[in-house]
Amino acid sequence: MMDHIKKYKMLYIITIPGMLYFLIFKYIPLLGSVIAFKDYNIFKGIVDSPWVGLKHFQALFENADTMNILKNTLLLSFYDILVFPAPLILALLLNELRLVAYKKFVQTIIYMPHFLSWVIISGIFIGILSPTTGIVNKLIEMLGNEPIYFLGSETYIRPVLIIAHIWQSVGWGTIIYLAALTTVNPELYEAARVDGANRWKQTLHVTIPAILPTFSVLFLLQIGNFLDFGFERVFVFLNPLNLVNGEVLDTYIYKAGLQQSQYSFTTAIGILKSIVGLFLLGIANYLSKRLTGNGLF
Repeated sequence: MMDHIKKYKMLYIITIPGMLYFLIFKYIPLLGSVIAFKDYNIFKGIVDSPWVGLKHFQALFENADTMNILKNTLLLSFYDILVFPAPLILALLLNELRLVAYKKFVQTIIYMPHFLSWVIISGIFIGILSPTTGIVNKLIEMLGNEPIYFLGSETYIRPVLIIAHIWQSVGWGTIIYLAALTTVNPELYEAARVDGANRWKQTLHVTIPAILPTFSVLFLLQIGNFLDFGFERVFVFLNPLNLVNGEVLDTYIYKAGLQQSQYSFTTAIGILKSIVGLFLLGIANYLSKRLTGNGLF
């Protein structure tokens, strides 16, 4: 063991910053999760705050507003799973382009939103969907219909959140899949062509199986964050008119935890999110190993 460490000591040294990061910012804060089982008081501290057991978890499931927020989070996370293959589909389409310059141009255009903050993205969507000056409503009026206040409606807030996420993230995912496509052995395509396979069959029987391990790993990471929908992504689109269908656990934790000082209650929500994510990740990882032979662990 010591000989192995001496031989690769530089590799061990460069892993130290990463290990410290996870130790300081990921593992040590886990000790604070105990406040979910206490009536935490910032003046008494964690140790002296009274123990209440599962009181806050019980309150979580008995609160009608909280259950509605949990339903919103589950629905939006489920929609995220449904659109998860979008980068893969786009990567397969780009892979079929033969004009290299045009392919790079399209890649650049779809990748640019990844560098925008959610504040900027929300501003763009607010402008596009404006009931008075937005281009979408201008088209609706041209078709003879009344303009729609998309961000002021409970009906449309969920589709807006999903579409905004697709626009912001699809370019990044596409680049990952395109990188995976470069590892496919060209001889496999030549063999498929010799056997009479057209472009569609080559994609179906050569390309997709080759990048399936990459898809599996990314899908498992998505499953692990099932209830972690993202604070910034939602908060910038919320207003009193769409709050009922737009509020998610992350924004509720911010309001209840930081604005209303319900630290124990919101910690219980965080623990619930982690348990659900770990449970779903374990199931998805098991199924992935059975079906594809690939998994995270």
